[in-house]
Amino acid sequence: MIIVFKPGIPRKKESAVLKEIRKLGYTPHVMRGVARTVVGAIGDELTHANLETLTAQFPDAVESVMPIQKRFKLVSREAHPANSTVRVREHVLGGKRFHVMAGPCSVESEKQLLTTAKAVKAAGATILRGGAFKPRTSPYEFQGLGEKGLKLLDKARRETGLAVITELLSENHAGMVAEYTDIIQIGARNSQNFQLLIAAAKTGKPILLKRGLSMKIEEWLLAGEYVLANENPNLLFCERGIRTFETYTRNTLDLAAIPIVKHESHCPVVIDPSQGAGRADLVATMCKGAVAMGADALLVEVHPNPVEAWSDGAQQLSLEAFAKLMKDLKPFIAAVGRE
Repeated sequence: MIIVFKPGIPRKKESAVLKEIRKLGYTPHVMRGVARTVVGAIGDELTHANLETLTAQFPDAVESVMPIQKRFKLVSREAHPANSTVRVREHVLGGKRFHVMAGPCSVESEKQLLTTAKAVKAAGATILRGGAFKPRTSPYEFQGLGEKGLKLLDKARRETGLAVITELLSENHAGMVAEYTDIIQIGARNSQNFQLLIAAAKTGKPILLKRGLSMKIEEWLLAGEYVLANENPNLLFCERGIRTFETYTRNTLDLAAIPIVKHESHCPVVIDPSQGAGRADLVATMCKGAVAMGADALLVEVHPNPVEAWSDGAQQLSLEAFAKLMKDLKPFIAAVGRE
C-alpha cells in the first residue's frame, strides 16, 4: 500500500502514522519528495488489516491510501508518481541538469587517473568513474588495483573536486568502497547478487544498478527493489547493453529501456554506451540517442591512450574525443529542456 501524507504536517504526527502502520503489521518505507512525502507499506494485505482506514484515523495527516499492483512496489511509479532525484555531493541526478560520469575502465596508475580526471572535468563531466576492482571473465586478466585504486580515486576526488563512482564486487568490501566513493556501482554480473545489493544499500551511498547481461526489465526493477527495501532511496538504473544474437557490437544497447523504465519507475536512468556498444566509434551516436530519449546521465569510458589501456581499450574514448563529444551533446541536451 502507498500512503500519501498531506504537505507540511509535523514530524510528530508523521511518527504517529508510521507507528500505526507498524502496529497493523506492515513495514513502512518513507520517501520524501519536494512537495509530498509518501510511505510504501510492505506487508501481506491478505493477512493484515486494510490501511485505507488511516485516512479516517488521521484526517489531518493522511491524504490518500492506494494499493500497489506491481511486484516491484517501492521503485514503481505507483509508489512515487513524480520523478525522484539522487543527490551526490553538490549534484542532483534526475533533475534539470544533465550529468556525465567519465573516466577509465580501470584505474591503472596515479598519472593515468589524474590526467583523465582533470581532462574530463575541463570538458564538463561532473563525476569521475574508474574501476578499482574489476570483474573479468578470465582469472588471468587484470583484476584491478583494489584498495590502492580506491585511494587513487580518492586522491583524484580531492584534487579535482569531482564526485567518484566505482564498482563494488564483494560484501566484504562494502565498507571500504563506501569510504572512498560517492556512488557505488553494482555491475551487470552482480545485478542479481541480492546479498551484495543489500550490503551496498546499507552503506547509505547512492547505488547505480546496471542491467544484467540477459536480464528482463522486470527482473532489473525487482533487483532495484532490494535497494529501496533496505532503507536506501538513492537508486539509479543503468542500461549498459544486453546479450543478443548480434555479434557486430559487444552488446546490444537497449535504448528502449529508457522510456520503459521511466514509465514504470520514478528512479533516474543512466546510459553506459561504452559497455553497450563495445566500440569507441559508436559511443558518440549512442550518447546523442540516449539524451534525446530522456536519459538523466551518461557513464562514458575515457582513457589518455586507449591503445595502451589495461582493459577494454577498444571502447574507451581518447581525451580529445571526449572533449568533442561534450561539445556535440550541448544542442541535444538543450533540445530536451535540460542544462
